[in-house]
Amino acid sequence: MIRSLALLILALLAVTPGLAQPPESAPPADVRIALDTSAGRIVIAVHEDKAPVTAANFLRYVDQKRFDGTSFYRGVGAADYGFVQGGAQNDPGRILPPIKHEPTTQTGLTHDDGALSMARYAPGSATGDFFIVLGQMPAMDAHPEAPGDNQGFAVFAHVVEGMDVVKTILAAPKSPTAGEGVMKGQMLEQPVKILTTRQMP
Repeated sequence: MIRSLALLILALLAVTPGLAQPPESAPPADVRIALDTSAGRIVIAVHEDKAPVTAANFLRYVDQKRFDGTSFYRGVGAADYGFVQGGAQNDPGRILPPIKHEPTTQTGLTHDDGALSMARYAPGSATGDFFIVLGQMPAMDAHPEAPGDNQGFAVFAHVVEGMDVVKTILAAPKSPTAGEGVMKGQMLEQPVKILTTRQMP
């Protein structure tokens, strides 16, 4: 009798494999960050599952309050197309060690509207400066087929509320003299303060 019951259970599991397997766990939810600026609040969703190295780095800056009191200092483009850059601005008292580069070919993310990505020089040099994209900027993605530095920039998050604030920052007046090299004429005349960055419940 016991043997028959055991065989019946095995037969049922064979025809209904879902009963024998634990349910698949859902991907981890994005971490929401409230980035409060002097121009208003920007809420971002950090994609820990897709860009774990870059996301963890950004969250370290948030949790250690290293962005508090920094600013958005650069705006490139106009109206609904371009990007704004902010963060530690290479302040030695704020920056953490550089992180490994996570190209878009690895993460599956892209520089689309509202994307947050890390500013860098060479791949693997990103620290505590980031930018927010307005519009579609696929040229900033990794392009392994291209010559030279083809690794692009590392997307790790997206704006989910407050794109109007980002547009306001982009439209702010630029200094004709501040900045060096390609950044000359792109620096905001009055940087927009990042008051606080905090994880949301």
